[in-house]
Amino acid sequence: MKTVRLISFLFFSYIKCQTLQRTLLDTAMQHTSSQNYLEENLRSIISTMVAQFLQKLTYEEVQTTVNELLDFAEKCKSLNLHESPSECSYQLMTTFLEHICNNQGMVDKHVFSDCCNINNTARHKCFLLYKKDDAGHSDIFQIPNPEQICETDKENQASVKERYIYETSRKHPFLYGPTILTMSACYETAIQSCCQQENNTECLQIKLEPIRKYIREISLRHHHLCEIGIKFNHKVAKSVELVLLTKKQLKANFSEIAQLAVDTKNLHQTCCEGNAVACVFGRSQLMNDICSKQTILSSKIIPCCALPVPFRGECIINSENDDKPDLSSLPLSRFTEDRFVCKQFTDKQDDFLQEFLYEYSRRHPELALPVILRVVTVYQNLLGKCCKLEDPLECYSHGREMFQRVVLESHERVKNHCDLHEKLGDNNFHDRLMVLYTKKAPQLSAQELIMFTKSMAAAATRCCPLSDDQQFVCMEDAAKLILGALCRRHEAEPINVNVGHCCDDSYAFRKPCFEDLQVNGTYISPPLPCDQIISLKEVLCKAQEEEFQTEKQK
Repeated sequence: MKTVRLISFLFFSYIKCQTLQRTLLDTAMQHTSSQNYLEENLRSIISTMVAQFLQKLTYEEVQTTVNELLDFAEKCKSLNLHESPSECSYQLMTTFLEHICNNQGMVDKHVFSDCCNINNTARHKCFLLYKKDDAGHSDIFQIPNPEQICETDKENQASVKERYIYETSRKHPFLYGPTILTMSACYETAIQSCCQQENNTECLQIKLEPIRKYIREISLRHHHLCEIGIKFNHKVAKSVELVLLTKKQLKANFSEIAQLAVDTKNLHQTCCEGNAVACVFGRSQLMNDICSKQTILSSKIIPCCALPVPFRGECIINSENDDKPDLSSLPLSRFTEDRFVCKQFTDKQDDFLQEFLYEYSRRHPELALPVILRVVTVYQNLLGKCCKLEDPLECYSHGREMFQRVVLESHERVKNHCDLHEKLGDNNFHDRLMVLYTKKAPQLSAQELIMFTKSMAAAATRCCPLSDDQQFVCMEDAAKLILGALCRRHEAEPINVNVGHCCDDSYAFRKPCFEDLQVNGTYISPPLPCDQIISLKEVLCKAQEEEFQTEKQK
């Protein structure tokens, strides 16, 4: 117990939210490593998969479906975490989809008939398109009756945990299964702890808020990673992983990071396909592999590797970046001053660019992911042009200045954004964004425009007071998630050609593209009189500030 306590205490350094740290500590202390992890949690894993695909089912209907799938899933129990789960888990997915299609009531309820009329691979992709992360399901973190929750927990602790898994899964259908399992354990521990206290309502609010916040934020990131994998080619997805892994494990060599990037990209693809069994297996295998090389990869993950499954994975993912090594003896000049650059670029373009991405990321861990990807895109275009010339070296030797220009321009955009926010204040800044984005995407409804620009304004409020470097990373990171959501909206129902261009053309330059969008000239406004669009009611005079702001922006 003392060892677990020490490890869990060290784990604190690697998770960002202090309140969440306490929650994870309380939970990790009550769990030990288990060789039978899959067997012990198979029902919960299948519940996650069913609820994420069939978001309209009631809790009781999900449990019925889970019971019907468990007979087949028993075959997966015999697998250990170091074995390949592919045949079992993928057959389970096929069986699950067949089960849905053989249940006419289920098909009608979810309008799945078009998916059921096609073959397995296409059928699976079709079902994924029906997942909605904006379904507006009830917020499970509102605790109107703590006495009832505590009474339910007292009678049946498993029911409380399973219901949490059900609600979280249907509300966040792209959230990875291992994360749901981890946070369900934290939720269960919080309930058990608070229900022993006299003021259990306040206790529940305090302990469940960081869980809710973490789930909401990590779910957005998971959905964003899924979008990258679907919309862009595997090279973009691998590059994203390579940058993130390099920044976290700065001392690891290129071959180790490159292989890890491929493995991580493949894991994301599995998790994004909604195969919760394969996702849990894959995460455990990947974390085992990382922990087998912990001394080589990063000293920051050593405490994480002593934690039991599934806390180990969540800890490693949220660990700090490694300390920056001294790379002064290995300058980047070989990518801009070596006469053999074009030969390497021509012979093995992908490998060469990946190595540049690795080396640049190691030297600039302070830069946000999209900015680093902009630099490598500029470098690729530069070599594509220069290597066709008689004297390519003279041409690409200016690469370093071009890289600096990319970073400076990105920095200036964020600075101008924050200067405007400081000048206008929160509400007026939001109003300005409403005007700008209504002109860029007038096809969106007022409610949608308010929602997207509210997220942008909130990001400025959160990021702009930070120091210059932190402000830069914070704004770039927030923008990629917000614009990712906007692009998913466009994918579901096209907004206009210009928005589509920014979403599809370049992941790295998506943010500058949206910022530079001009007025959408093809839009024709609906022929409605003003009084049908704007309704001024006396009740507005008594409205709360937020309600008044919303009506004003409409």
